[in-house]
Amino acid sequence: MNTFFLLLPSFWSLVCLPMFALFLINSLFCVPNTAASVLGNQTDDLVLLKFKESISNDPYKILSYWNSSTHYCTWHGVTCNPIHKVTKLNLEGNNLHGFISPHIGNLSFLKSLNLRNNSFFGKIPQELGRLLQLQNLSLTNNSLEGEVPTNLTRCSNLKELHLFGNNLIGKIPIEIGSLQKLQEMSIGVNNFSGAIPSSIGNLSSLISLSMGVNSLEGNIPQEICHLKNLTMISLHVNKMRGTFPSCFYNMSSLTIISVANNQFNDSFPPNMFHTLPNLREFLVGGNDISGPIPTSIINASVLQTFDVGKNHLMGQIPSLGKMQHLWFLSLYSNNLGDNSTMDLDFLKSLANCSKLQVVSISYNKFGGSLSNSIGNFSTQLSQLYLGGNQISGKIPTELGNLINLTILTMEINHFEGIIPTTFGKFQKLQKLELSRNKLSGPIPDFIGNLTQLYYLGIAENMLEGKIPPSIGSCQKLQYLDLWRNNLRGSIPLEVFSLFTLTNKLDLSENSLSGNLPNEIGRLKNIGTIDVSENHLFGDIPETIGDCTSLEYLYLQQNSFHGNIPSSLVSLKGLRVLDMSQNHLVGSIPKDLQSISFLEYFNVSFNMLEGQIPMEGVFRNVSEIDLIGNNKLCGGVSELHLPPCLIKGNEPIKHLNFMSIAMMIVSVVAFLLILPFIYWMRIRSEKKTSSDLPIINQLSKVSYQNLHHGTNGFSAQNLVGSGNFGSVYKGTIELDGDNVVAIKVLNLKKEGAHKSFIAECNALKDIRHRNLVKVLTCCSSIDHNGQEFKALVFEYMTNGSLERWLHPELEIAKQPTRSLNLDERLNIIINVASAFHYLHYECEQAIIHCDLKPSNVLLDDLLVAHVSDFGLARTLSTLAISPKQTSTIEIKGTIGYAPPEYGMGADVSIKGDVYSFGVLVLEMLTGRRPTDEMFEDGLNLHNYVKISIPNSLSQIVDSTILPNKLKHANNYSDLALMDPIVEKCLLSLFRIALACSMELPKERISMIDVTRDLNLIKRSAFDSACRFGLWGGKGQREVAEAEADGEDAAEVAKEANDGGVIVVEAENLEVESELRKRPMKLKRQEKEWRRTKAQPNWARRLKAIKRSTGSRRNL
Repeated sequence: MNTFFLLLPSFWSLVCLPMFALFLINSLFCVPNTAASVLGNQTDDLVLLKFKESISNDPYKILSYWNSSTHYCTWHGVTCNPIHKVTKLNLEGNNLHGFISPHIGNLSFLKSLNLRNNSFFGKIPQELGRLLQLQNLSLTNNSLEGEVPTNLTRCSNLKELHLFGNNLIGKIPIEIGSLQKLQEMSIGVNNFSGAIPSSIGNLSSLISLSMGVNSLEGNIPQEICHLKNLTMISLHVNKMRGTFPSCFYNMSSLTIISVANNQFNDSFPPNMFHTLPNLREFLVGGNDISGPIPTSIINASVLQTFDVGKNHLMGQIPSLGKMQHLWFLSLYSNNLGDNSTMDLDFLKSLANCSKLQVVSISYNKFGGSLSNSIGNFSTQLSQLYLGGNQISGKIPTELGNLINLTILTMEINHFEGIIPTTFGKFQKLQKLELSRNKLSGPIPDFIGNLTQLYYLGIAENMLEGKIPPSIGSCQKLQYLDLWRNNLRGSIPLEVFSLFTLTNKLDLSENSLSGNLPNEIGRLKNIGTIDVSENHLFGDIPETIGDCTSLEYLYLQQNSFHGNIPSSLVSLKGLRVLDMSQNHLVGSIPKDLQSISFLEYFNVSFNMLEGQIPMEGVFRNVSEIDLIGNNKLCGGVSELHLPPCLIKGNEPIKHLNFMSIAMMIVSVVAFLLILPFIYWMRIRSEKKTSSDLPIINQLSKVSYQNLHHGTNGFSAQNLVGSGNFGSVYKGTIELDGDNVVAIKVLNLKKEGAHKSFIAECNALKDIRHRNLVKVLTCCSSIDHNGQEFKALVFEYMTNGSLERWLHPELEIAKQPTRSLNLDERLNIIINVASAFHYLHYECEQAIIHCDLKPSNVLLDDLLVAHVSDFGLARTLSTLAISPKQTSTIEIKGTIGYAPPEYGMGADVSIKGDVYSFGVLVLEMLTGRRPTDEMFEDGLNLHNYVKISIPNSLSQIVDSTILPNKLKHANNYSDLALMDPIVEKCLLSLFRIALACSMELPKERISMIDVTRDLNLIKRSAFDSACRFGLWGGKGQREVAEAEADGEDAAEVAKEANDGGVIVVEAENLEVESELRKRPMKLKRQEKEWRRTKAQPNWARRLKAIKRSTGSRRNL
């Protein structure tokens, strides 16, 4: 019987086969050394090593342990399942440089790939589409480019897709709709274009959709309403238009809607806040939305952020009192209100919003008066913008209860009465703008209590009395505008103790009297001084020449007498000088013609005499006004003035005999030195041959080509000069006509020959996007038989960083604006990347030895390229001949060279780090390390160190702060420190301080610098994009609109110029309104001179003067 069962086939199938299967399973899963196991594990092992090979730079050496000495499942960032298959690869934030290896597609069990916050470049590999188990793909904040591979949509299990912050292009793949399990999709801050595909509606599991800061166009697809689980949609800063789908307002799951800075032209349905009960953040500013604010907003109890600024909304504002969580409210620049007494009733309801921090209702049509209840606002309120309306009555004293205010703007209204004494409680106030009202009484003494004030504007009111000396206590003041009031008395000396005044001091059109004191020379950093149309008398002090940052000086229509101060020639950056309608005597100082930036000069209606200079601004008769000085003579022929006479009426032109004699002497001298020139040429040819081993490695160009391409090395082609020579712009044939920069060495200077060899050695083998590229060279003899050496580089259209930071000393054409914070941060990162490469990525480390702003060149995209390797050294050179290197005559530039070089130490990479730190400090403060203020042990490093974080706004270059308009006469926001900007600046300053430590061992490395800078960039960018605060166009459109006579404020609305939401357009509205109202001729003249906002402005002014017969009134 038993034998029978053993012979049955069914017995074997039921008993033996299962036992055999168990044996196989045991072999596969319990015995790791089987052949099958080894084969499977080797696959993932090799894939990871292939991935490692694609990494070109691993600054933290995290992949150094990826080797055979340990099991790959224990490697950094690697997670395996029980069968030793890689399921997660997390290398976030390690600053890895390289491309993503396509071999990664062989990790068939991979569920999560996180490479965010690195520096991966190249394209996203197609092979990622093979990862069928992938659930999380995060490539955020890298430098990836190209289009998103369509087969990535094969990863059907994908739940999170994060591609934010790269350089990806093309359209969003239609196939994206196949990712049915996708919950989070973040592709913002790229260059995606085209429309959002309708297939997006198939992503039924989607919770968060972020596509902001791209170039997307078209409408929001109707299919988006199918996403029943969607809580966040972010489409800000794109080119989208049209209306929102009607079903959009029925997506009750939405908590965040951010579509700011597009071209949507919709209106809000009345019940939208009933159908969107969970909405917390609503950001639609910078569109073309019209109609009223929905009445249903009274029930928006969870709303925290409400930004509808820069639209076309109209009507009254409903009660907002139920929004207990509201902290940000922006209604500015709409058509809200109708100038009725009921317009501001809604403000009473805001007293219930206990978390309110920012309120802007500026530039609408609100009328009525401010209720005393405004004093019941939350004490957390820090910014209140009321300007540009038609609000009347007295300013409530209860406003002083808002003791945490940092910004208060109330300009262009009809406020009357005195400035409330309760304003003295604003201990944190940084900006106070009350201009263009009807305020009366004196400027209160308590103004000195506002010690945090950096901006004070009280222009165009009816204030009277004297300027209080207590204003000298405002030691952070950068902008002071008291124009067009009824102020009397002398200018208190305390005003000139405000060393922080950097932007503007405007006391014009008052009734001030007395002398202009010598103490005016203390304002070394001031950009504009305007004391015109007062009753000042006496001599113009010579100390005015100490105001070395001055660009605009207005002294006209006073009673100044004496001579024009000769010290004015020290004002190298001066652009406008008006001393007309005074009692000045003597001659026009000839040296004024050497001020290269001077573009308008007016001394009309004085008692001047003598020769008019011939050069500089005096060559252009439309830029000077000399009428009313009957004893002036000479000048250019277009002035039609008589020639100046000397020695018994003998004209100056008879002196031409002397020039003829000089020509004869020059010819004779040239003939005598010809033999010497020939001898020098023979000697130079012999010397040149010693350079051939180095030079032959570079392609060469002839002297004749360079001479022809630079118009004979003419002054018009001169770009600048450096340690060992001059740089010219030229055109030579290199595969066609190419505009290049030609560095011609001054071989008469000691060390120039070594500099040429050093630069050739340094540049012949290095290649980096942030290093200047050498194209060719020339080692020859010039037309005079002299030795000639030159290097030819790519031409950088935006010149050197020096001319952007300190334009007053540059020869080349000046930039029309300043670098903003984002541009400076990019330049800092570019320079750091270049030195990271020189120090750690070259075969032998290269030390630059001479980093400074003039050696950082900017291309047409403002990408920085480090140049001038004339002092460069490699570590191998140091090892071979340390004596020679350590005793080299020049080791950099004073102020930028580290202190140890001055004591004879060898050059080192830590020396370059020091120079980099000083460069960053200069970029952020606008001060050179050799500034006159740095004496008695104070240097740029210590100046910054003792000032941060508490005095950050005092030391930072005001031109880089947000919302600072570029015209000299704007009501600009000089130092608004929103948290994003403040955090970024503090981080940059701390890096710069860590680099510029006195002892080399205390300085950080460029590895640490590049890592920290990239983190700063990403952090700032993420935060700025949080609310869609960055606009698309900018100030160039505004300036062009003004030149064409258009409304600057309207253009600003369309331009969506970036920065903090509330402030920028307010300032433009102020400027626009100023231009619309009737103004005195002299004020209009100043406006036109400063901004050049009208074509042919000088000619038009003269025509107006002639036609009116008056110099004072229109």
